[in-house]
Amino acid sequence: MQLKQLANISAALAAASCALLGQPAQAGTVLDDWQFNSAILLYNETDRVSAGEAILTARADFGDDKYLNLGLVVDALTGASATGAVSQPYVQSFTRPSGRGSYDVAPGDTPLDDTFHDTRVQLDANWEQPFAQNWRVSGGGHVSKEYDYLSISLNGSVARDFNQKNTTLSLGLALSHDTVSPEGGIASAFAPMLLRSNFDDDGSYQTAFDATRDRAEDTKDTVDLLLGLTQVINRNWLMQFNYSLSMADGYMTDPFKLVSVVNSNGEVQQNLYENRPDKRTKHSLYWQNKLHLSGSYLDASYRYMWDDWELTSHTADLKWRLPVGGGWYAEPQLRYYQQSAAEFYMPFMLQTDPRPQFASADYRIGKMNTYTLGAKFGTKLAAGNELSFRIALYQQNPQNDGVAAPGVLADIDLYEKVTAISAQVSYSF
Repeated sequence: MQLKQLANISAALAAASCALLGQPAQAGTVLDDWQFNSAILLYNETDRVSAGEAILTARADFGDDKYLNLGLVVDALTGASATGAVSQPYVQSFTRPSGRGSYDVAPGDTPLDDTFHDTRVQLDANWEQPFAQNWRVSGGGHVSKEYDYLSISLNGSVARDFNQKNTTLSLGLALSHDTVSPEGGIASAFAPMLLRSNFDDDGSYQTAFDATRDRAEDTKDTVDLLLGLTQVINRNWLMQFNYSLSMADGYMTDPFKLVSVVNSNGEVQQNLYENRPDKRTKHSLYWQNKLHLSGSYLDASYRYMWDDWELTSHTADLKWRLPVGGGWYAEPQLRYYQQSAAEFYMPFMLQTDPRPQFASADYRIGKMNTYTLGAKFGTKLAAGNELSFRIALYQQNPQNDGVAAPGVLADIDLYEKVTAISAQVSYSF
């Protein structure tokens, strides 16, 4: 990001708008009622996924408390993604999800598909305005598109102020429709991953591969409901409570994840494509406090989530903005997250056990705890513009949920830690 160019965006857009209107450009007449926020984020996991993201949001003030909010996000991901298959003390071969090509994993290494890459574009728009005295309404839409995934949603909310605007009740509703169309199609539940080397020719392999595919694409519909209460405690303390409900119906299996079937010695006999339930209901409670403390600002929050997959989580987040002189501030952050495993999570299947209805070895729905340690540094520039930098260290610690590892698996790290670092630069103007 070139900050000089960003600082001149407002003037450039003003000049362009005036030119289109056939009027001479006059500084400070076209975009006075617009506020822009931009950011560039870089994220990198050790030996795994890397991501870059560009964000631009705009807020226009049309007077009478009427606002238009627009957002654009473009991100690119690449690197290696864990497949869910278990490590082995020997070389393993895997077929890519598309059915074309294969790759090998070294002894003792976590199986990772190193061709993971995608680009996503997201657009958001929202309008908000007063509805009646002490009432506000808003509505908007969202579109997100990547190579094999499309998400479209509509949202709306209503808020009512009480107690001389010191208390606000709000209700929000969002409806989304997602379509997943993975390359190679969607595998049938627990279909085996096939290897080209086990077939005499390409034709027989392709016929067998096609037989493991159930359909080309599938969809998911989600309804999200949010009930909120915001309360001004005093001039230095703002508190918020939220309850949210999310009900999803449709395809929620990850089409790229595998579950290994092992024998009594822990040796892989087969790798199967996972299968998850097609319904999920999530609840969460959120409590946030913002306090002004002698020139500094403390932001502390806690969230508890539970669902009918028997996955529960706790999230505690603490930020403290402190003045450090010269117009700069520092904002250290500490975030801790802990979750239990979903009821159908299993790091592997035993060959002797009956096949379950649902199973996934995706560590993201397994037992784990994570922490984020970061800091943000920012300053006010001319005309009220703001420049900030943020860097954070993220540590993810998957854990064993009491599963005994047979044979060779006892000497293999089945719950490998994931470490990531992220850096962000933001500019508001």
